[in-house]
Amino acid sequence: MKPFFATLLFCSLLLSFFFLEPAIAYEDASNCSKKCSDRCIVAGVKDRCLKYCGICCAECKCVPSGTYGNKHECPCYRDKVNNKGKSKCP
Repeated sequence: MKPFFATLLFCSLLLSFFFLEPAIAYEDASNCSKKCSDRCIVAGVKDRCLKYCGICCAECKCVPSGTYGNKHECPCYRDKVNNKGKSKCP
């Protein structure tokens, strides 16, 4: 009986990971402008934030939630750097 419940628990966790993880940050490229508008709403230089967020969203297919931080939700977005080694994505 215990192995059955352990297997059931493992399968449910595995399935929930596959269904919930893409819903967190990954988007199709058509939704980038909305996600970037939300991300850059409080930016000091809004046009630059929107430009780089759009580039990163198109390449990574995701934008982290919120206006700052949360880059762990999108590793591609987090790991993009410019030629000076600074984060490319706002």
